[in-house]
Amino acid sequence: MSTSDTGTTSVPAPSFTDAGFVAPAETDILSGALADLNAAMGGNMNTALSTPQGQLATSFTAALGDAYAQILNVLNGVDPDRAFGRLQDAIGNIYFMTRKGATATVVTVVCTGASGTVIPEGTLVQDASGYYYAADGAITIAATGAGTGTFSCTTLGAIDCAANSISVYQAVTGLTSVTNPAAGSTGSAEEGRAAFEARRAASVASNSVGTLDAIAGAVSAVDGVTASYVADNSTSAAVTTGGVSLAANSLYVCVNGGTDEAVALAILTKKPPGCGYTGTTTVTVTDPNSAYQTPPTYSVSFTRATDTALYFVVTIKSGASVPSTAATEIQAAIVSAFTADGGDGTIIGGTVYASTYYSAIAALGTWAKIVEITVGTSANPTGFTAALDIDQIPTLDASDITVTIS
Repeated sequence: MSTSDTGTTSVPAPSFTDAGFVAPAETDILSGALADLNAAMGGNMNTALSTPQGQLATSFTAALGDAYAQILNVLNGVDPDRAFGRLQDAIGNIYFMTRKGATATVVTVVCTGASGTVIPEGTLVQDASGYYYAADGAITIAATGAGTGTFSCTTLGAIDCAANSISVYQAVTGLTSVTNPAAGSTGSAEEGRAAFEARRAASVASNSVGTLDAIAGAVSAVDGVTASYVADNSTSAAVTTGGVSLAANSLYVCVNGGTDEAVALAILTKKPPGCGYTGTTTVTVTDPNSAYQTPPTYSVSFTRATDTALYFVVTIKSGASVPSTAATEIQAAIVSAFTADGGDGTIIGGTVYASTYYSAIAALGTWAKIVEITVGTSANPTGFTAALDIDQIPTLDASDITVTIS
């Protein structure tokens, strides 16, 4: 029994320990509330919960338990690993970062036409569903008659862009056709808890210059950027990292989304002086320092992530309870898990594990008895993992998910 200046109670109090806030169990709160009522009524009170006094004690317990739960939520909200919503936004404010709004689907497009033709930044193409996509930067058609670049959907959110669904919308002299060999990297709604925390963790060095974390933080904060990968080669000879050859003494940045100019400026503001670049896209950027009367310009190079199609083969056990829609439901479950906040669809140069998708399929019902799931970057995969190079971002089309019932 605890005491205070205003009386006594049998209701146990919460406590703060090295483990954090510890609230009493609601069963103990209820017992204490009934004991207090019994004492107030002189003893021998009927403590059955169906009685009026029992209902009073139950309501008190529920209210106090809810209050303790809210206190616990607030205290958990100061932990970056647990915070969400407004409390997570508050943590972000410490690092001068705000939650990103919805992001656009980004698709890699092959443009075919006359050699030397330049497709200007912002040129629009269209998918089979009528959505428009704008070129993230200028694309030059090479002597081979083709040029490749990325286009971002003008409608934000989770817009699916299937493979081979892009066509010409805005005419450009010398451009004859466009196509997307792989599905687009699907955009998302407002930045979720997991993605926000990952970006915050990457941005903790945002006030510094020269570190890879500082560059990654600056690039990931660019409007429209959904994923980035930063590496460097500090040696005097070229090295191969993650399937990509990095030139001697160079910085490598791979990015998905965002305009060329914004990405290049973010890199320039954080890279160390004198460091070269490894990249397939080069942009001329003017130094934004207002101290210059005639500011210098620099050529900044980086790489646009290549959409790389994933393929799944899912085998489940046959049975009378397996619905006729099993294949469609499994495909939808895998796509949903792939595009979820913090899912594989937002990672450049990562490894996709087939086991990640077991829970999404199992959640469909007891009929979904998984025999095996395999994944790869070519049709009919036999492996359980798919490793991507550091210039690749995975994409997924439901049609590339094969479901076998045996």
